[in-house]
Amino acid sequence: MPGALAGLLVVALEQAVAAPLCTRQLADGGARVIKLERAGGETARHYDAAVHGTSAYFAWLNRGKESIVVDAKDAADRAMIERMVAKADVFIQNMAPGAAARLGLDAASLVARYPGIVAVDICGYGQETGAKDMRAYDMLVQAEAGICAVTGTQDAMAKVGVSIADIATGMNAHAAILEALIGKGRTGRGAAIEIAMFDAMADWMAVPLLHLEQAGRATGRHGLEHAGIYPYAAYACRDATLMISIQSPDEWRRFCAGVLGDAALADDPRFATNPDRVAHREVLGQIVGKVFAARTMAEASALLDRHRIAWGRVSQVADVAVHPALRRIAGEVGGKAFDVPRPAGRPAVLPSVIPPLDADGPALRREFAAE
Repeated sequence: MPGALAGLLVVALEQAVAAPLCTRQLADGGARVIKLERAGGETARHYDAAVHGTSAYFAWLNRGKESIVVDAKDAADRAMIERMVAKADVFIQNMAPGAAARLGLDAASLVARYPGIVAVDICGYGQETGAKDMRAYDMLVQAEAGICAVTGTQDAMAKVGVSIADIATGMNAHAAILEALIGKGRTGRGAAIEIAMFDAMADWMAVPLLHLEQAGRATGRHGLEHAGIYPYAAYACRDATLMISIQSPDEWRRFCAGVLGDAALADDPRFATNPDRVAHREVLGQIVGKVFAARTMAEASALLDRHRIAWGRVSQVADVAVHPALRRIAGEVGGKAFDVPRPAGRPAVLPSVIPPLDADGPALRREFAAE
């Protein structure tokens, strides 16, 4: 059965993670995605060779696309790109600041020429801000947006271990494109859209910012503990580590009586409310920690289940690979198979082939040749 986006043409001058994640989502939905790459291939092709000689990032983000090598500064290639764009429903680019505008491929210029197109500029920082010319990569934006300030332990900041700035940006771009396509269906007009990585991370920082600006309270770093809810933390059992979460007064009472074996603890003035427990997390953590340290993971999880307390294992990557909840889809690169996690909300079968560099170049040059 064709995807909901079947019949849409997407042209992408993209590299790395943010824009390719967005266009992979569009390809998964049935859109035709033409990936424009420079000679030698885009950045993510060369990060590693983990998947049958292809980068893990590239294998993750580029299934179901067509690849063509172009030189956007070459007059003939630039003219061919223009012919592609003239037929496209969506154009997306994440070039360095100012590069697309110099080529006339920025969103505003494209919508001026083709009022029905949905054109997206992915950038590091809002282009009307004082930071507009800063170059942006995932870890740099995590640091700049304060993510690292609230991640890690009291002794050391840390970045998040996956590319959340890129991923959030790609997801925002995908949602914005779908909204714009719905709008186009009603009005016939396209849209020029800017998606900034910093905006994506600043939005995710809303709670720490609200705590700071409205309550005068800085968000600390607590490792495997929630900054503002307790107990919502990891505890070591005899053979493994699990994480528990207490979200309501009823859960707290059940936890004290059934898991900790001390019903009176629920009314201890140090721990009666969540703010009280957060303020006295060190003392409470020692009490909870002793209970779990005396049990195996199986014993502790059974006890938590009995009293309807949410918990989860603190998994290693190897644990995730065999997790009973992990659903996979098949991929193919260079004729060789591999599996990746199945994206949320997607069917079990999706476009699977990762395009070799310029795999579709000759055919695309014929299709979009000058008439």
